[in-house]
Amino acid sequence: MGKDDRKKPASYEDIEALPVGWVGEIISDELYASPRPAFRHLHVASRLGALLIPPFDLARGGPGGWCFMDEPELHFRSNVVVPDLAGWRRERMPEPPDVPWVTLAPDWVCEVLSPSTSFMDRSCKMPLYRHEGVGHAWLIDPLRFTLEVYRSKKRGWAQVGIYEGGDIVHAEPFDAIPLELALLWMPPRTRAAHP
Repeated sequence: MGKDDRKKPASYEDIEALPVGWVGEIISDELYASPRPAFRHLHVASRLGALLIPPFDLARGGPGGWCFMDEPELHFRSNVVVPDLAGWRRERMPEPPDVPWVTLAPDWVCEVLSPSTSFMDRSCKMPLYRHEGVGHAWLIDPLRFTLEVYRSKKRGWAQVGIYEGGDIVHAEPFDAIPLELALLWMPPRTRAAHP
């Protein structure tokens, strides 16, 4: 008999064995490991959350009806993924559960692309998100200053729009409130010193 060259499917123990500072994800039984995001990546994700949470999660100046999480760990059968941001409609998730990971697919996900994760985000995670029932996905490229908006259709993702730079957009599913993209990229504003 010949040697069995099949790899053992990745497990959660493989994620736990990664060095400190690495993020592990399992897609189709394969382990994907990447370093923690760079600060530009984190800055864009944090700013996006800061813009969406008041009107859509807290219902301050907007319609409310959403629950957001930064970097939630999502378990879909043997797949484990960690989007940069995710949102659930309140009728599906009235309150965040007190658990380390969630099995309920979000209604919206956002991936902030980086050179080390762009391929995985586009080619591996996007199909998985659609398969699990995620209705909307955003891909943000902080190096190119772009936002790509997708809606799930029967046969795949439909690109709803590509926006860039300082565009002010009504991007679904958060189209009730304008989103000023320049706020994602710009350096923090400084206040003039008072004498």
